[in-house]
Amino acid sequence: MAAAMLLRRLPAARPPLMAATRLISDSTAPLTIETSMPFTAHIVDPPSRDVATTPAELVAFFHDMSLMRRMEIAADSLYKAKLIRGFCHLYDGQEAVCAGMEAAITRKDSIITAYRDHCIFLSRGGDLVTAFAELMGRQVGCSRGKGGSMHFYKKDANFYGGHGIVGAQVPLGCGLAFAQKYRKEDTVSFSLYGDGAANQGQLFEALNISALWKLPAILVCENNHYGMGTAEWRAAKSPSYYKRGDYVPGLKVDGMDVLAVKQACKFAKEHAIANGPIVLEMDTYRYHGHSMSDPGSTYRTRDEISGVRQERDPIERVRKLLLAHDLATPAELKDMEKEIRKEVDAAIAKAKESPMPDASELFTNVYVKGFGVESFGADRKELRATLP
Repeated sequence: MAAAMLLRRLPAARPPLMAATRLISDSTAPLTIETSMPFTAHIVDPPSRDVATTPAELVAFFHDMSLMRRMEIAADSLYKAKLIRGFCHLYDGQEAVCAGMEAAITRKDSIITAYRDHCIFLSRGGDLVTAFAELMGRQVGCSRGKGGSMHFYKKDANFYGGHGIVGAQVPLGCGLAFAQKYRKEDTVSFSLYGDGAANQGQLFEALNISALWKLPAILVCENNHYGMGTAEWRAAKSPSYYKRGDYVPGLKVDGMDVLAVKQACKFAKEHAIANGPIVLEMDTYRYHGHSMSDPGSTYRTRDEISGVRQERDPIERVRKLLLAHDLATPAELKDMEKEIRKEVDAAIAKAKESPMPDASELFTNVYVKGFGVESFGADRKELRATLP
């Protein structure tokens, strides 16, 4: 790494990753930066566009999002090499959502999401080796190699995983909020879902009871504008997802602006603890297709994708801020990106060393132990195994 940089741990409120920062005279000196776009609110006064930050936090944002981006690009290559099998949904382009959210909350707050979950696992304090091991179905993976891409999990950081059933994580997230209120904790639950899940009936049922009981539930619609290959305007009569709560307040946020996400999530947490649920719509974009089986170019143009990259990319926005405020040089940021490449490559090599789960793992975490469950062949005559 460049001599002018050092490794440090992030502050207690935001400790997800190792971040590199310059040896500047005061890396914690306050800065105030205006969000790229104003917030649009529904039955609530929006937060200020002026966001308090520090040089150290901006450098950490750049590092963390660059690490997430590199991890997802590497996952693309591993999938094409058939080292990752099954489903694989990548998050590149949407990094500002989880990075900004983590900056506004603590590990005592809960997060639950759908199957685009790799980067959220990292932001919650997960490490690269564990992430790549899970993607490749290895023993040291965060779900012991049995969950794969869609089912990352980190209970000690209150990350309750990726879920494969569209929209089904939202009622679970509202249940987490119920538990938080029952235990009288000043914490909240973030339930993330995509625009493709925004029309699910279970979402509205969960939101209704959350409003009745004033649960600290924050519903976050990551609107990347395409539910699989269907544009939002073809699937939703009203694509103003932040208004979908009707009687529940909502806020539309530029989900490609990490500082706007941080400000919105801080505001939402304070609101939810005091008043009950709120809906956040993160206006974001994914560069890859819906999953690795989707080229992502049949329902949108390459010009559209490149246009978003050039004008709204969350990493490039932070790069420009660092350069504009003379907090880093172009060479230093390039050196950081080179170190990130090496870190990702080393993590992949380490993850490959982990063995596949033992065959006996097929029977664990499925049935309650001690009931003598028996496994038969197809003809019900041959007893194959008696499970513990």
